[in-house]
Amino acid sequence: MHKIGIIGGGQLGKMMILDAKRLDDYFVILDPTLHCPAHSIADEHIVADFDDVAAIEELASKVDVVTYEFEHISVKALQQVEAKGCPVYPSSETLLHIQNKYDQKQWLMSHGLPVPDFRKADSYEQLVEDCDYFGYPVILKTCTGGYDGKGNAVIHTREDIREAYESLGAGRLPLMVEEYVPFLKEVSILVCRSTNGDVAVFPVAENVHVNSILDETTVPADITEACREEAMDVARKAVHAFNAYGMLCIELFVTKDQHVLVNELAPRPHNSGHYTIEGCVTSQYENHIRAILGLPLGSTELIRPTVMKNIIGNVNKKAEVHGLEEAYKYPEVHGLEEAYKYPEVKIHIYGKEECRVGRKMGHITVTDKTIEDALFKARYAHSKIKF
Repeated sequence: MHKIGIIGGGQLGKMMILDAKRLDDYFVILDPTLHCPAHSIADEHIVADFDDVAAIEELASKVDVVTYEFEHISVKALQQVEAKGCPVYPSSETLLHIQNKYDQKQWLMSHGLPVPDFRKADSYEQLVEDCDYFGYPVILKTCTGGYDGKGNAVIHTREDIREAYESLGAGRLPLMVEEYVPFLKEVSILVCRSTNGDVAVFPVAENVHVNSILDETTVPADITEACREEAMDVARKAVHAFNAYGMLCIELFVTKDQHVLVNELAPRPHNSGHYTIEGCVTSQYENHIRAILGLPLGSTELIRPTVMKNIIGNVNKKAEVHGLEEAYKYPEVHGLEEAYKYPEVKIHIYGKEECRVGRKMGHITVTDKTIEDALFKARYAHSKIKF
């Protein structure tokens, strides 16, 4: 039995545990929320804040290896854990180069990986100069923090600069400016590297965002074969450039001429990889656990076309899910017995206590003969689920 520590007890941690329990692994999680999604299936739960260095050290003292489900944690704490002999994957060094988006882009560029042009904005005056340099529209980002569109602002004209600057903290957080990319579509690619040296790349996924939050993922992505090969090459180079072990997700822009530019990276399993649970021979979660334990990686082959659709909160209230029975029914089919003749719909509810507007509460996955069929069934099921 291996003992694994996870910093974070959200849905990603929960799905890691669900896959790894087949190996009889023991899990200790650290999360400030008592009844977080992973609480009910973790073997131990340390209730503490993510910046509590002593709690992270306690977590490490109980396990053979530490991993994490999000990147906004203390690099210093991870370094201290490593210094005491407990391995952390991805390592503190990997996180150090990824956590700050400006440093991440510099590291990518220094390793020959394609990125949009960017500049640091150390002051309001520098921000104005950078915006004028790129022309409009232009993207303003916080270098640290930020996810699901938080920490980003589109500046359309020179007159919008002040409002965008103030909306992102007015300089209290480090800022960067990035050229606006008129992309054809957004895709992502998952790559996994085991500590035994194995590297496995998952299929390229196509992503659609609504209000800057991932809404739908379809696999395989509708791109040219040359673009697909370019994305896979970027993934292989990136996992070595950052010396990453475990899962690494690379979000990419596909340009009008079918080339790719790296938008950003996440050193962990990713929302756009949920589809791998049903869609691939081996999920991103199982491969992540295999990787950090030094085990051979499983096949990443796509079983058949797959769609993942997020279930996003649209109210602020106690979480109570409704409509599951209806969601499992194919249109014009009545009764559960008949409904189960259509087993393609798979529903994942994360178990969060509170529903909030914009919060990821679950997801739906459908595998089918075609993307079109899978999309239809996923959207129908989604229409029936309410919180």
